[in-house]
Amino acid sequence: MSNPSTGASSKSKVGSSQPSETSFKRKRGVFQKDLQHMMYGFGDDPNPLPETVALVEDIVVEYAHKAQDIGSKRGKLSVEDFLYLIRKDLPKLNRCTELLSMQEELKQARKAFEVDEEKLGTLE
Repeated sequence: MSNPSTGASSKSKVGSSQPSETSFKRKRGVFQKDLQHMMYGFGDDPNPLPETVALVEDIVVEYAHKAQDIGSKRGKLSVEDFLYLIRKDLPKLNRCTELLSMQEELKQARKAFEVDEEKLGTLE
């Protein structure tokens, strides 16, 4: 006879894709303030629920660990590692691509603005 309780527990451990509590140790809440500001910037409440912020932080850290695993093969972490992780989730991939192109446009605009300010400074 076999013990049915041991079979069920071994199945859940083997088939689980969730990281275990001991798979990575980190100090919780490190990104809390930053995430609250980002969440507010994307339309959330100015003071989101602590549980929501904790969940978002867990998701971000999980993505960072996965991207770090991918980047460790090359020795460094890059934006492309994160894009690789979400390559099959087209809405996420499209949004990230859009935000990255907007970031580049803003960088170019700031650069052009700085050049214009320098020209004004030399005219005075």
